[in-house]
Amino acid sequence: MGATKTEHFTNKQNTIATLAKALGHPARIAILEHLMKVNECICGDIVNKLPLAQPTVSQHLKELKNAGLIKGSIEGNTICYCIDEKAIEKLQNYFSNILSKIANQKCC
Repeated sequence: MGATKTEHFTNKQNTIATLAKALGHPARIAILEHLMKVNECICGDIVNKLPLAQPTVSQHLKELKNAGLIKGSIEGNTICYCIDEKAIEKLQNYFSNILSKIANQKCC
C-alpha cells in the first residue's frame, strides 16, 4: 500500500480523517456508547461490557485515545476514561457544515 501523503491535505482534513478512522470499528463505537452511559469508566468495567478480551479492549481504548476521542486519568492502579468533548465538537461542526451546505441542494 502506498503512502497516504497526509502533508498534501489541510490540518482540518487530517484531523477529521483521524477521528473518522478511530470510529471505524464497532467495538470502538460500543466503547463510546458505554462511556456516554456512565460518563466515566474504569478499563475493567469496559472489558466486562464487551465480548472482547482485555488486551483487545485496551488496544481499542489506545486507538480512541490516540485519535483524541477519549481522555484518561490514572487513579491509583486504575485508569478512568471519558469522552473528549472537543473531539466530538469537531465532528459535530464538520457534519453540521456538510448538512447546511446540502440542505437546499438538488441531488441527481
